[in-house]
Amino acid sequence: MKSRRPTSARPRTLVFPADHVHERWTAAELLMAEAELELQHFVGCDFAGARLDRRRFTDCRFERCNLALASLTGTALQHVTFVGCKLTGLPLAACRDFLLEVQFEDCQLDYASFAGKPLAGTRFERCTLSGADFTGADLTGASFAGCTLDGAVFQQTRLGGADLRTATGLHLDPEQNVLTKARFALDGLPGLLGKYDLVIE
Repeated sequence: MKSRRPTSARPRTLVFPADHVHERWTAAELLMAEAELELQHFVGCDFAGARLDRRRFTDCRFERCNLALASLTGTALQHVTFVGCKLTGLPLAACRDFLLEVQFEDCQLDYASFAGKPLAGTRFERCTLSGADFTGADLTGASFAGCTLDGAVFQQTRLGGADLRTATGLHLDPEQNVLTKARFALDGLPGLLGKYDLVIE
């Protein structure tokens, strides 16, 4: 199966008009906006627990926002970047698959769910992903640079070509995941071989 997009693709540089930059919005203000939002920049906003179901965000950026436990049933995230955001428990598994494209930098994604999502080429940079669920996700060519993965669940996950060299806390079963050409650092091997009860020195 081919990836949805080239795994070497870099994020586009977006320029947001001044009236498309929203600072310190609350969930109520966001819910009053249109259901389809394009080229919008949210800064320091608090959307924790907000019901963002069936909305569409295209070419948007969330910076230092709180979306912990927000509801995303049927939500479209099309080229959306999250920077320095609190996304604890975020149910990304509930988002639409069509044109799904997200990137994360310096985010708290503990216990977030990505189960079954097509996320080929996704960049996770310096994120905490403790307890995150990647069951059945396609992470072909994804990057986990400087990420913490303690307790993250990888089961029937496609990780071919993924870069996990600088990730920490990784534990996964090579027999239960696709790891062809995935990249690991030598000190990450114990997280792959733990089930075999080997002594690695």
